[in-house]
Amino acid sequence: MKVVIIEDEPLIAKNLQRMLKQMDATIEVLTVLDSVSSSVNWLKENEQPDLFFMDIQLSDGVSFDIFNKTEIESPVIFTTAYNEYAIRAFKVNSVDYLLKPIDREQLQLAIEKFKKYFGVKNDAVSDQFKSLLENLQNKSTPKFKERFLAHYKGGIVPVPESKTAYFIKDTIIYLGNNDNEKLVTDYNTIDEIEEVMNPSNFFRANRQMIIHIEQVDTYKKHDTGKIEVHLKCDKNLRVDVSREKANEFVNWLDR
Repeated sequence: MKVVIIEDEPLIAKNLQRMLKQMDATIEVLTVLDSVSSSVNWLKENEQPDLFFMDIQLSDGVSFDIFNKTEIESPVIFTTAYNEYAIRAFKVNSVDYLLKPIDREQLQLAIEKFKKYFGVKNDAVSDQFKSLLENLQNKSTPKFKERFLAHYKGGIVPVPESKTAYFIKDTIIYLGNNDNEKLVTDYNTIDEIEEVMNPSNFFRANRQMIIHIEQVDTYKKHDTGKIEVHLKCDKNLRVDVSREKANEFVNWLDR
């Protein structure tokens, strides 16, 4: 089976290649592509593989742009951080998906599904992708917030994402900006913010806190497996990342 991986995070791509090889020695990864443009160019010069693995968010756009610029004839397994309503669209169209960080067991199930249902290229597969693309582009493409509203000096101000250092719950939800000011927000829960934040730039460190990637100053690992993070805006503020989320945090940071 010949596979092409479209993924702009080298560590994730490398880990995926390793797991695929361990699961099935007959799987051949033809190439790893990291952008829409490189994918389109490669497809113009090469025969399509038996299966694609596609990250949804790439460095120069979203992988759905590839469908608009070239004909995709092979099945695709998406790797995604999309929220639930987009995932439902994948299920309806019988196209599998893997949530990051990629779980070995889920990867195995996705490969088995491919072998069972998509072993042969045909027009039905092509029609299926056209339906999927239309569904997601028209209804389900998530829009991440570019600014957040917060109370400041008797008024309400929009704080750009780039100046948002963190969100923290301390009875109410505060927004910490790059100048180390804590502004009151009208959010009721951290979960609400997580639904609208860009996961490439923000990370849910724990139940009480979300941090921005540009604010990470240093971090250190403890013997317990937990990670202690210090932010640029407030060197005295310690952010704890649980042992269960430690690898996810490092992968998010090391891109």
